[in-house]
Amino acid sequence: MSSTTNTEIAPNAKRLLWAGFMAILAAGVGFAIRGGILDNWGGEYGFTAAQLGAIGGAGFTGFCFGIIVGGVIVDKIGYGWLVVLAFALHVLSAFVTFAAGPDNAYTMLYLGMFIFAYANGTLEAVANPLVATLFPNNRTHYLNILHASWPAGMVLGSMLGWVLDDRLEWPWKWQLAFYLVPTVIYGVMFMGQSFPKSEASEKGLRLGEMLKDVGLLGAAVACFMLGLFFYGDVAPLILGEPNLIIGIMVGLGLWLAVGGLTGFSMGSVLLFVLFATHALVGAVELGTDGWIQNITGNLFTSEQGKWLFIWTSSIMFGLRFAAHWIEKNLGLSPIGLLLVCSVLAIVGLQLASGMQTFAMALIALGIYAVGKTFFWPTMLAVASDRYPRTGAVAISIMGGIGMLSAGMIGGPGLGYAKDRFAAEALQQVDADLYASVKNSESPSSFLIFESVEAIKGDELEAANKAEAPTAEQTAIAKAGQDGDRMTLKADSAIPAAMAVIYLLIMLYFKGIGGYKVVTIDDESGDPAPTEAASE
Repeated sequence: MSSTTNTEIAPNAKRLLWAGFMAILAAGVGFAIRGGILDNWGGEYGFTAAQLGAIGGAGFTGFCFGIIVGGVIVDKIGYGWLVVLAFALHVLSAFVTFAAGPDNAYTMLYLGMFIFAYANGTLEAVANPLVATLFPNNRTHYLNILHASWPAGMVLGSMLGWVLDDRLEWPWKWQLAFYLVPTVIYGVMFMGQSFPKSEASEKGLRLGEMLKDVGLLGAAVACFMLGLFFYGDVAPLILGEPNLIIGIMVGLGLWLAVGGLTGFSMGSVLLFVLFATHALVGAVELGTDGWIQNITGNLFTSEQGKWLFIWTSSIMFGLRFAAHWIEKNLGLSPIGLLLVCSVLAIVGLQLASGMQTFAMALIALGIYAVGKTFFWPTMLAVASDRYPRTGAVAISIMGGIGMLSAGMIGGPGLGYAKDRFAAEALQQVDADLYASVKNSESPSSFLIFESVEAIKGDELEAANKAEAPTAEQTAIAKAGQDGDRMTLKADSAIPAAMAVIYLLIMLYFKGIGGYKVVTIDDESGDPAPTEAASE
């Protein structure tokens, strides 16, 4: 055990930090393996990219419920019980996913991914506030270390997939089972440990008081995303099609519930902006990660795609240990760091959309990896620094919004973009060929965008893997590659919007005397009228 220092408040702080690290690593391993076997599912069950995006999206939406529910109750029931729940759900998700067959593939894969993600969210509802509480004087540094486990897990998962899938050609179910190894390890590391309470919990704040800074404004972002989930994902499972009324009822009902708990406090305008921005973070970081192996595998080879995924994940892993050094030596505040990262993400994605060689891919995706490295943990650190009264609630809601956005917007949106751009490319080159391979039975759709009849998943898979492709298969594969390039270019619009937001936030902090950490007893927090009214 380490002794207590000026950066940590408990003797077992480092043990708990590394237990949380291993828990998130298990999620990263499962995420990477799943991303690597999307093509297996497409070929075996004939899914379109939009269907694969929806299944992959369940790996994010379930996270939202796990982290928000866990964040609300963690200070009341304790961290230990949530760890037990997450462990049980991780094991259950394996059994549900492995039950997939020709007649129930979509349903079982979707439910299995949802349960897996719920377990991941529950663990982050433990790990994020726990680390923020254990290291109150250097949250950006230690939250970045905690989340270095995510790219570490992706590297391990990608390497496993590379060997087991491409080299040994193991069944996908055997590959996916490997995430259970770090699951057992984190269970052992958390076993028997004592946990501290957050500053808000120590002060005895009730849930309604913790939610006041979130208020109606912050709740509007979370409830909109939840309403969208019930409209587009839950309603089809019950009624067979999306239902706007269900989405509105759930979103509005939850929003009014938050209003009742907080005395209809408006909440913080800045926290509202952070929540909305984190939705963009989830879409561009995790949504892109969910597709990047598939995209680079199509543009180059499956093996090169895995190498590129390992390359970008390794960059993220290493740099997340350097967040404190970067802030200190470059003179960047957390918001300044986020602004620089947004610009790098724009440049990286734009370059990636035109990459023709593996060397160029290393450069383009390397720049993008540097850009996305600090988004997620630094956003959590900012919310924790500025809103200590919210305890685990605000950062849990923020994480839930990011994951739900990845599942509802990033994953399906990029899948739809791939379908749309590839279909348009093939139709322009050979309309008759497109007519013969388009999926008329299950058109791809996304939010308010026009539905498109995508190229059938099995046709794309056959064209990409053909050793001696026909002229038609060559045209299909080329259209798929063109669609991938256009998708990356369109994706760069998200960090562009984020850069504008971070610049405005930086100007805001400059106007109030600079960025600083706030405590519950500190009355010099954000001087917004809505926040003053909620004190």
